Amino acid sequence: MNAQDLKNSILQLAIQGKLVEQRPEEGTAEELYKKIQEEKKKLIKEGKIKKTKALPEIIEDEIPFDIPENWKWVRIAEMSYFQEGPGILAKDFRDFGIPLIRIAGMQRDILSLEGCNYLEPEMVEKKWNHFKLDLGDILISTSASMDKICIVTKETVGAIPYTGQIRFKMYGNILKKYFIYFLMSNAYLRQINEQKSGGIIKHYGPTHLKKMIIPLPPLEEQKRIVAKIEDLMPFVDKYDAAYSELEELNKKFPEDMQKSILQYAIQGKLVEQRKGEGTAEELYNQIQEEKKKLIKEGKIKKTKALPEITEDEIPFDIPENWKWVRLSEVIDVRDGTHDTPQYVLEGIPLVTSKNLTNGEINFENIKYISDEDAEKINQRSGVDNGDILFAMIGSIGNPVLVKKIREFSIKNMALFKTINSELFTTKYLFWFLQFEQGFMKKKAAGGVQSFISLTFLRSYLFPLPPLKEQKRIVAKLEELLPYTKQLVK
Repeated sequence: MNAQDLKNSILQLAIQGKLVEQRPEEGTAEELYKKIQEEKKKLIKEGKIKKTKALPEIIEDEIPFDIPENWKWVRIAEMSYFQEGPGILAKDFRDFGIPLIRIAGMQRDILSLEGCNYLEPEMVEKKWNHFKLDLGDILISTSASMDKICIVTKETVGAIPYTGQIRFKMYGNILKKYFIYFLMSNAYLRQINEQKSGGIIKHYGPTHLKKMIIPLPPLEEQKRIVAKIEDLMPFVDKYDAAYSELEELNKKFPEDMQKSILQYAIQGKLVEQRKGEGTAEELYNQIQEEKKKLIKEGKIKKTKALPEITEDEIPFDIPENWKWVRLSEVIDVRDGTHDTPQYVLEGIPLVTSKNLTNGEINFENIKYISDEDAEKINQRSGVDNGDILFAMIGSIGNPVLVKKIREFSIKNMALFKTINSELFTTKYLFWFLQFEQGFMKKKAAGGVQSFISLTFLRSYLFPLPPLKEQKRIVAKLEELLPYTKQLVK
């Protein structure tokens, strides 16, 4: 239950007579109702309000719930006078004069002149004087934002409500705050939904209000209901803050849990180390021999020697049988084209950073290039199954472990290719990049559009485990990480 649900429950209990006890000495709503009718007659006689047609009796089918015996169901029109603001045209607006209240001035419980227009005083006197707001009037919105309820203050006395707003004046001893809490309740909203009309913007007006009913308690009980609601609302606010904090934690928890699991993985804490699996130093030497062979065969290019790793660079401790290396020492790090080929209507998809989402390539809204341009790009940056794509410009990161279903070329992204799949698993590198992408983004250069360079990626520090441990880490991650996704549900 969120805070709004809790508030709704309190208001529902209040208008059902279940929030405070009934006291016989406080009289009945029937007695109060008769006093209200006397007050109405007096106001009609004095010419302050107009006499209206008799309202139909409330029938059993209209009553949504039971109320205490000393309460009474009445129509809203029996206990209040209300009118909708006039429809005033923009041509009648002035730079100063009598304020015309707009919805913008109904953002809080207290009515304000925010966003108001102005009307010529002489025009108001002639046409709209009887719409002027009095101190303590209740104003509600009846179109677009239907949840606005405000009380007229000294600042807005004499202002004119606009169409789509209804002003209430309460008869006799009806507590305004009790009426406002009723207007905030689901019981009132249900009646609105049954009555309102209109197309895209729904609207209801005085005709609908005449049909609506309200449960009326004795006056003293109204006061105790209002006092109890106002006692409880600060606790609802505290509950709301706590609930919002919990919701935020619930949203973050799966993500934080995944980060923790990945951090354990790349620090050598997710699975145990086994002496029989050898060391990363031995694996590293094997990879270097394989690199030399491939360079000699012309299958990969020789890259510049990378600087030695210093103690100051090492971000965390790793097991003794692991080894800190730079990425391009154990993996072939390339990038796609940075040029913009001519686009065609049909051809080979050109995958860019915007097409990498949630670990997959999204081929929707993709641009195409000719076979000839694709062939030129793929000579240097051809993508194979098991390769990793990683955005270098704009939305940096979003690694994708390629499961190739069609031919494509790449632009503005890194391409990680294994030197020998029997010596290294790119799945382990994929999870490493998944964890490290946040740090890489922080180190990205650029102004309007951030980027990371190929040199940056090639020299990036990488904790290398023995091959069999890489595979066991990947297996454990694939076992655990699906549970973090379930936490979102």
